[in-house]
Formats: sequence, structure tokens, C-alpha cells
Amino acid sequence: MKYPKLKQLPVTREMIDVFKGYNHNLRIGAGEFYDMKNLSADNYPVLSPRAKRGIYITEANPQGMVAKDALCYVDGDTLYINKHPITDSKMKLYTKCDSCPINATCEHYEQGSTICEKDMISMGAYVIIMPDKKYINTEKHSDCGNIEETVETKSTVTFSICTADGTAYGAINPSAVAPKVTDEMKKDPSSIPLWLDTSSTPHSLKQYSVTNSMWLTIATTYIKIHATDIGSHFSVNDGVMISGIEDEDLQDLNASMVIWAKGDDYIVVKGIIDKVMTQDNPIVVTRQMPNMDFIIESGNRLWGCRYGIAVNGDIVNEIYASKLGDFKNWNCFMGISTDSYAASVGTDGRFTGAVTHLGYPLFFKENYIHKVYGNYPANYQIQTTACRGVQNGCSKSLAIVNEVLYYKSRSAICAYDGSLPVEISAALGEEVYHDAVAGSIGNKYYISMADINDEYHLFVYDTVKGMWHREDDTQATDFCNCRGDLYYIDYADKCIKTVRGTGITETAPIKWDATTGIIGTDSPDKKYISRMDVRMSLEVGTKVAFYAEYDSCGEWEHLFTMTGTKLGSFAVPIRPQRCDHLRLKIIGNGDAKIYSICKTIEQGSDS
Repeated sequence: MKYPKLKQLPVTREMIDVFKGYNHNLRIGAGEFYDMKNLSADNYPVLSPRAKRGIYITEANPQGMVAKDALCYVDGDTLYINKHPITDSKMKLYTKCDSCPINATCEHYEQGSTICEKDMISMGAYVIIMPDKKYINTEKHSDCGNIEETVETKSTVTFSICTADGTAYGAINPSAVAPKVTDEMKKDPSSIPLWLDTSSTPHSLKQYSVTNSMWLTIATTYIKIHATDIGSHFSVNDGVMISGIEDEDLQDLNASMVIWAKGDDYIVVKGIIDKVMTQDNPIVVTRQMPNMDFIIESGNRLWGCRYGIAVNGDIVNEIYASKLGDFKNWNCFMGISTDSYAASVGTDGRFTGAVTHLGYPLFFKENYIHKVYGNYPANYQIQTTACRGVQNGCSKSLAIVNEVLYYKSRSAICAYDGSLPVEISAALGEEVYHDAVAGSIGNKYYISMADINDEYHLFVYDTVKGMWHREDDTQATDFCNCRGDLYYIDYADKCIKTVRGTGITETAPIKWDATTGIIGTDSPDKKYISRMDVRMSLEVGTKVAFYAEYDSCGEWEHLFTMTGTKLGSFAVPIRPQRCDHLRLKIIGNGDAKIYSICKTIEQGSDS
């Protein structure tokens, strides 16, 4: 009797030995993980946990950081330079947004933050702290104070015509008709008084030229404003706003003016008057910095932007630049290459971020990038590109890695090389994120952001390998690359930590996990995974557990646990249940390296 021959079911083996990181999409490739925690691309293609972090300071309330020769940070109302507190009373800072006089310009205040978060900008040896509008020289700590200055006179104010250096003129003859010059006067030209020509408006000051036998106009005239202590807080060439002058003939001085000369008790500005005048009521002289949404340094100037209400109450949509090499002066317009700069832009909506990239100042709105070309005010040009800009509330997501700028737009994380932004975040799936803060070190871009449930995630993008990894649920409020490490403010722990372990290095083993995508949907036939072999190495004491979820049932079943007893490599055999498809989860506690996962698949028919 002959019996039918049974065909042996095909058996295949699939090897995964290249692990490609995080991919939070429905269908993902072999070696990618739908979810993970505390994994890294450092040992690619091997799967391994991240390096241990460090703690730089604890039990603090850090509000902002900037890198100089050492880390500078604000804690409460005090600035620290290399952990050294600056106790000068001129450097007391605002601690809460509602105590800050310009809180209307602070995006953190609008989002309900209780602390007054700081923007700290480096310019030469100086650090500028916003929104406090303070500065400090990090090499000479006594050189510090307020960018803005205001002086209200306490004594009688005197106005007189003078030369550019404040020297009083000799005799002046005000008249609508030219004075007669005698031959005797011509023999001694210094005896000829100046003629203040009042025949036209504005009046002009003229000097007689013996050589030309005619009266020549003195092109520029100046007024000395004298009052006790009026000039002590200002410098030559400061741009100031003067107000409170009452005389109708001096109303032109109630404006933005440049100080051409000064002493403790006087300042000299451009103007002309017929005679010496006095005023008993006080006048106010102010050196102002515009209210700005974001500030950066580029080309030895500070740059800023503002959409909303300006200092004077006007509604503005402008980009500003300080005077060259002088962050205190924003209203100095002398017609020279070192002048301050201001220009309006025509795009609608608030500014959402600013950065210097490849030597150019960039100002972002959600749908625009404004790029400033040129090297002095007369040839500055603003190029506007309609494209994906920085998402509102994600101004700190701007970070540069290997000359490429990365940032969070409304729909994606983008890479910008100076032409047009390109999306790089497809692996993050359809999740919607906001409140992004980012930093960079080496080839990596770190970004902390909140999902739709306001739960935070710290992602790392390796720009060379093109892979994403999720580390943990850290909410970082600021990042700063300093001295070969990336510092960040941990909002939950109220401390400053480091990515590469500077400070007190973590001692506890790192807890990590990795969850695969669905395994077994790539064939139309019936089949099942009869065996899985994982090749890995464990440090002594490291524990690794394997779990499986069968046919999307929602429950994880324990498969196997291994504890490292010696440093070495192991092959772990796993026999899952027969099923249509499954997901695998690996949970570890300690240092481990996973080299490969091999699946043994038994194939059936399509029915």
C-alpha cells in the first residue's frame, strides 16, 4: 500500500544585524524600533544604551545658559560664571515674568511660565542678559550694568551754541541782515563776530572769509546742554532720546539725538539757537534698547526683531541691529558704516526665532525666513523666503550641526543649508509635537519636545548616520554646548545636567528598552516564527528580559531573562507561540550590546 508523501514545510531564517534606530510609523523596516528608551547610535550597527550623563549643579533654579570660556548661567536673581556668583548689585536679575517690566515681549510669560526665563547672548568678552537688558564683561566682572540709561536733571538746564567739542563760540551777532565788516576788522579776522542769520528758517551760523570777502555758512552747529550730572552715564556717540524741553524754539531737540561730546555736567548735540536759554523744569535723557522678541549676535553687532508694541507705543514689525561693536546703542544714526540699523518687514505674523547661520542673521516666522545680506547699514538687504519657518514657541529648537541648521517647524523637524528647508523627521511618525528646545554636539542634534498630551520626549538625531533615537522623557528648557559637552537644564529635577558625563557622573545602571514593529506581515502565506536567536554581550550584573505580544492582543508575555555573570557574548534562544504576527520587546538594566536577531520562520500555505 502506498501512502501519500507529505511535503516538508519550508523553513527560512532571517538575520537582522544592522539596527537603524527609531521609526514610529505603522510599517517599519527590519532593524528599526517602533518605540524605545535610552538607546543610542554610538555603537552602530550594534544596538546599545546611551552613555551615562552627568550632573553639573543641583538644587538650583536655572533660567538660562551661555558658553564662554566656562559655562555662564542664571540661577534665581544671580548670574554665575563657572559656578562663581556675581554679587554686584547692578547685576540683580528678575526672577519672575510678572516682575519683569517688559514681560509682554516674553513668549514664556505668554505660555504661563512662573519664572523669567533668560536669553543670554555672547558678544566678544561680554554676556548680554535679556529681558533684563543687562551686560557683564566675563574677563572684568566690574564692567557690568544696564544697557539702558536714563538721567532726569535735578538743576537748572542751560542751552548754548558751541563747537563739536563743546567749546563756546566768541561773539555772535544775530541779525536778518549781514553785519558790516570794516577794513580794520579784516586785518584781524578773529575780531569779526559770527553772524547768526535769522532771515530764513532754520537759522544759520556764518563766518566771514577774508580770502573770499564773503560770509560762509558753518555747515554743522551744535548745542551744549548743561546740567548737573547730565552726561555722567553716557558716552561720546551714544544715541539718546531727549524729552521735556519746553521752549518752542528748542522743540527739535525733543527727539533722538547723538552725543558728539560730553562731560559729567554737559552733553553736546546737533542744533542751533539764537541765544543762551535756560529751563528750571527737568529734562530727561534716555539711551534706549528696543523691546525685542529675539536677539542674536552677528558681525560684531547685536541683531533683534520685534512684532508688536515698541518702546514708544507704536505697532512695529521690524528688524534691528545695534551700532558696530556697541550693544548699548540702537539709535545712533550718523550716516556712517558703524551706525545702528532698523528696517520694517512686510510679512504678517509674529517672529518665532532668530539665529546666525553661515555668517548671516536669520529671522523666522512660521511661514517665512528673513535673511539679512550686507556688511554695513547702507547695503543691508533683507531677503524673504516663503517656506516652513520655526513653529511658534519653538525658538530654542534652532541648532547648528556641521554647518547645517536644524529646527522644529509646525509640521516637521527641518534641516536648512541656506537654500530651502528639508524635512528629516519622517521617522517620528504622525505625532504632533510642540515647545521644542534643542542643542547639538558632535554630529548629533538633541531635541526635547512635548506631544499632544504634554508628555515630553528627548530625541537624538545622528546627522551622519541619518537615524533617530529616543532617550527618555526629559523636559529640557535650554541647551548649551561648552567645553566639549552639551549642558541642559532639566526642568523636572531643577538642575543642570550634561550629555557626556561632565560633573558628577550617573552611578545607577541605565534602564533601557526597545519595541519592534509588527513581525510577520510581509508574506501572504500562513507562517509562524518557530524560534528567535539574539546574539548579545552583557556586562556583569546587567539584566535583559524579552517579552512578546501575539496577534496584537495588547498583553506582553515574558519569554526569557538573562543576567550577565561575566563580560562576554551570548546567544539567547527564544521560542515564541505560534501566531500570525507578533511584536518583541527587550527591556534591559545596565550596559549591553545586541549584535543580531535571527528569526526562524516556518512557511505554510495561503489558506
